[in-house]
Amino acid sequence: MTNPFFEPSPLPYALPPFERISDDDYLPAFEAGFAEQLAEIEAIASDPAQATFENTVVPLQRSGQILSRVEHVFFNKSSSDSNDATNALELELAPRLAAHADTIRLDPRLSGRVAAVYEQLGTAATEHLTPEEVYLVERLHDEFSRAGAGLGDDAKRRLRELNGALSTLTTRFEKNLLADTNELAVVVDDVAELDGLGEGEIAGLAQAAAERGLDGKFLISLVLFTGHPLLASLTNRPLRERLLAASMARGTHGGEFDNRAVLLEIVRLRAERAALLGFESHAAYVTAGQTAGSPEAVHDLLARLAAPAARNARAEWADLQRLADADPAFPDGADVAAHDWAYYTEKVRAEK
Repeated sequence: MTNPFFEPSPLPYALPPFERISDDDYLPAFEAGFAEQLAEIEAIASDPAQATFENTVVPLQRSGQILSRVEHVFFNKSSSDSNDATNALELELAPRLAAHADTIRLDPRLSGRVAAVYEQLGTAATEHLTPEEVYLVERLHDEFSRAGAGLGDDAKRRLRELNGALSTLTTRFEKNLLADTNELAVVVDDVAELDGLGEGEIAGLAQAAAERGLDGKFLISLVLFTGHPLLASLTNRPLRERLLAASMARGTHGGEFDNRAVLLEIVRLRAERAALLGFESHAAYVTAGQTAGSPEAVHDLLARLAAPAARNARAEWADLQRLADADPAFPDGADVAAHDWAYYTEKVRAEK
């Protein structure tokens, strides 16, 4: 059968034909996608005609259709329903995708054509463009510049190395986080500890435990953000504390999924890349392409928000503490802690 990614999906809204997609389809589709887009980029870059919006920007935006289709499905699948095969493939693809992007963004012929269209803005050659199309040209020019299009050959070579290493490290960080999230799921022995949950929720936790060979127990899987939905319902304070502690321990408690060394290396390489591209820091590099424009602008906004946010938090905490003190199950003289916050927030909401 034809690889399902080689042609546009016939389904409504071009939804992926999942019934035809297997793990064996991904790598051939990526290989074909790389080849297809590089051929399209070569046609744009080698066009002898003067660069225009129509012969440069439009085909650039339309290039890489196979790659786009397979990326959307693969990375959604690998982040939500991964297995050993997709995990291994993602680690293999990370540096290749980075190298592919660099091949496009660091091609001096292509960046030169984008720059030529950018220089035409405000002239008769581009007066037919809509405001959205003008913004697209400006955005592309900025992206190529920030990607290192103006660097010399040696600097571009080092930039490729940094981007490849960072893509691999970032993927490893994400996989470690996902694996540790699964590893640190909280096991509960006694159903009485699950007081506050509904019958359906408890049955789901029992099924999750059984799927891991923990018959007769209950398994609370962690979610990818630090908090947990069940913190708002569980009446058992020690279990709430265990659940939040497990969430906060991910990637920092030793073992094969510890992310601390990976994170430090990411920070080091990001700093080197930022300096190579002419920025004072990675934060400066990132914000230069965003609305804020600079780390200083972000800091100024957060500094103005911090004091009123802290005041609001203290007022909320006082409300929570009031209800906690009135709760016979809450330890006398104890302060509302992070693992109590969601639980007593629900009580405040019900009261008000």
